[in-house]
Amino acid sequence: MKKFVVLGVLFVLPLVAYLFFASGVHNFAKLPILNENVSDVEAFEGLTNKQVSLNDKITILGFLGKNLHNKQGNAFNLNQKIYKKNHGFKDFQFVMLLPFGSEEEAKKLLEELGNIADVSGWNFMFGTEENIKKVFNSLNTNHALDENLATNYVYIVDKNRSLRGRDEDPEKGESMVYGYLANSVADLANVMVDDVKVILAEYRLALKKYKADRKEK
Repeated sequence: MKKFVVLGVLFVLPLVAYLFFASGVHNFAKLPILNENVSDVEAFEGLTNKQVSLNDKITILGFLGKNLHNKQGNAFNLNQKIYKKNHGFKDFQFVMLLPFGSEEEAKKLLEELGNIADVSGWNFMFGTEENIKKVFNSLNTNHALDENLATNYVYIVDKNRSLRGRDEDPEKGESMVYGYLANSVADLANVMVDDVKVILAEYRLALKKYKADRKEK
């Protein structure tokens, strides 16, 4: 009897596990697309000659404004809660938009962030007030920039330049989530961390499927 039990465990459990994970792949919930055609950042200039684009990248997009020292806490929160855990993902980047004239402050902030983690995925980009507003307005959210061209919200933009977030669900009492409050550790830890995991897992699964299809061919 014991022999049959052992054999059953050895053969049945792996099959159950396989069916569970296979089901998870097919029923994987993607992070909803809220808006499409987010403007690219090609008109902006960086601290280096590095070419930065939202195309083909999973981007955390932020607007730090004229008074960068007021948003330094946001940058450190993001660095600790989001960036450090995910910067190893090849196509993952941070893009922070600021007006011209903020270059020196941004350079100092980048150096401070570099004391905590590899900051190769952080991109501080500088542009005109018009171009900053153009990118922000293309997100088409219910948020607004303040008089300093800043907001505490940051946004997840996918490889196709679509804004990702959470749909409104009145039955569950959930409202639309366009962005995440970088000045709130709770919002980053309880909401954004999970949503970043979902979109990265989505692209990992897509990459695995692509490689599997190539092998079959």
